[in-house]
Amino acid sequence: MGYMASHGMKRARPAELVPGTVSVVTARMDYLPRDTPAGWQSAELQRLQRPGEAIVSVYARGRDYHKVLRNRLQKLAERIAAEVGPLGHRVFTDSAPVLEAELASRSGQGWRGKHTLVLSREGGSMFFLGEIYLDLALPATAPVSEHCGACSACISACPTGAILGPHRLDARRCISYLTIEHAGAIPEDLRPLMGNRIYGCDDCQLVCPWNKFAQRSTLPDFDAREGLTGATLVELFAWTEDEFLRRTEGSPIRRIGHERWLRNIAVALGNALRSETDLAQRQCLHHALASRAQHPADPVRESVDWALRAGLPADPTR
Repeated sequence: MGYMASHGMKRARPAELVPGTVSVVTARMDYLPRDTPAGWQSAELQRLQRPGEAIVSVYARGRDYHKVLRNRLQKLAERIAAEVGPLGHRVFTDSAPVLEAELASRSGQGWRGKHTLVLSREGGSMFFLGEIYLDLALPATAPVSEHCGACSACISACPTGAILGPHRLDARRCISYLTIEHAGAIPEDLRPLMGNRIYGCDDCQLVCPWNKFAQRSTLPDFDAREGLTGATLVELFAWTEDEFLRRTEGSPIRRIGHERWLRNIAVALGNALRSETDLAQRQCLHHALASRAQHPADPVRESVDWALRAGLPADPTR
């Protein structure tokens, strides 16, 4: 992720990113859908046992959080200005070289869990982070103590071993990075470990004991869109580019583009084909993959070829 280094020390020095910055206000916004049932963590983990089902990370099933949180932060900044007078400010949410998790932990939003995400005793980790950089001096809030103890569930649960140890993450192995940020072909040795995850990965959060306190959002924005929860890989692989753009309008998924979407699903289809024993289902998976065998994009075509080879014999009737 070269962009992380391209801004130099601006990530760690707010006043270099936004000259005049004296204080940073941090905020978090819960994103579990309003209708999330009790026992949701177990329900999400069970999706991994259904290889033909497509798994999209919980945070990405609704509206693009960048827009929602940024608009609210802007309104908050305007309310502050209404109280104190004109002030210089700029709002961020995962949109610039900002060390969001570090700012959040230093300001008392929570502590850094062993998976590197911010954890709160009141809200687990299922929330977005945002900031307002201000040229107004404000009293600092104190950080909170850590409460992971001896627990290492997140480290053990990582499918690709991307969490190397407490607070050490190799992003190059992280499924969220591979399915969203990574361009080109996904490394072959990691593909079988991705299972049916096609956009992001929640495993380290699903096993975290603190997420029993995760809060439901009060906003309809983060309710799951139709077709993104419980859909089959075959269904989503059939989306044309026009359908992909239409169904992901206003969604964070849209930014990966149709090509990367197909690449991710092709890998998941290969994993499903590898594990499926039912003849009819194998035929369905095989035919879906074969329909994209001549795709013009190299990453898609190569992923389809790998998927078909992963499910050998290639002829599912044999």
